[in-house]
Amino acid sequence: MTKTPMARSLVRIASAAICTFAIGATSAFAADAVKLRISTPAVESDWHAKMLTVFKDELAKTAPGEFDVEIHLNASLFKQGTEPAAMQRGNLDMAMISAQDIAKQIPAWSVFTAGYLIRDPEHQKKVFNSDIGKKFYQMVADDMDIEILDVGYLGTRELNLANDKKITTPDDLKGVKLRMPGSDAWLFLGNALGADATPLAFGEVYTGLQTGTIDGQDNPLPTVKAVKFYEVTKQIVLTDHLVDAVFLSMAKNTYDDLSADQQKKVKDAAAVATAYNNKMRIEDEKSLIDFFKKEGLSIYAPDVAAFRTKVQNAYLESEFAKDWPEGIVEQINAVK
Repeated sequence: MTKTPMARSLVRIASAAICTFAIGATSAFAADAVKLRISTPAVESDWHAKMLTVFKDELAKTAPGEFDVEIHLNASLFKQGTEPAAMQRGNLDMAMISAQDIAKQIPAWSVFTAGYLIRDPEHQKKVFNSDIGKKFYQMVADDMDIEILDVGYLGTRELNLANDKKITTPDDLKGVKLRMPGSDAWLFLGNALGADATPLAFGEVYTGLQTGTIDGQDNPLPTVKAVKFYEVTKQIVLTDHLVDAVFLSMAKNTYDDLSADQQKKVKDAAAVATAYNNKMRIEDEKSLIDFFKKEGLSIYAPDVAAFRTKVQNAYLESEFAKDWPEGIVEQINAVK
């Protein structure tokens, strides 16, 4: 049947109205989505960056349209170490923060910056999933207004040096300018290892190694590969001095504004993301020694017992230990 001009006009008006309604509904839907801006110094190839994408994708699957997750890599939004303050000011929704970051404001957390305490990734997960973890997470919520969603394995930290002097004991590190992030906890660890701890932003480490501003840096092996530090260093010393963690966290104001269902979905997504990160990092670490050897680096284990003794004694005699809850080292050691 042929439509009259008036009929055709009515159809066009109706279609336009439907389109307008649809656009308006879409805009309203998008406006209702909770924006989550995440800042990280991780580069795109790092498992941490990929972990955040897993977090985003998991939320898109379990809570479609409820969240608008923005991931800002390469410290492009906030410099490494400034994320906790940004979350506390309300300028940032999420970040991956370290025990060292937290210890700046909650001295008791410095126990998790101590060398040779957490034994391996499995022990790390068990500790933070226990009552110990709940107690320490609550400190962060109460004192820093930050909600820790889950813990991820950052890796086992090793020494990565630009010179070729063989390192056997802590005495061999005397005078070595070892880059550490610029907090008291990090610098203490570097000095406890026997080196001359030197603060430097993560984004400046490659150039610092290249120019001699620093003699070495310490990071897990996957980070050494991801940021290509192997291009400007000559050796990796397998000190295994810190089984390190990263805490996927959210500003408490942001978290508290979520419904109980959304909070659960966010924590579930964080658990999926950290599980992915842990699996990939552990697999990566196993394969990297051969990779670095092929790149021409010397890789060997020093006298780890000598390092462990020196580092543990340094911590037990330090001001840090005075801030640790009574019996916490024994409690952590007892987690199996």
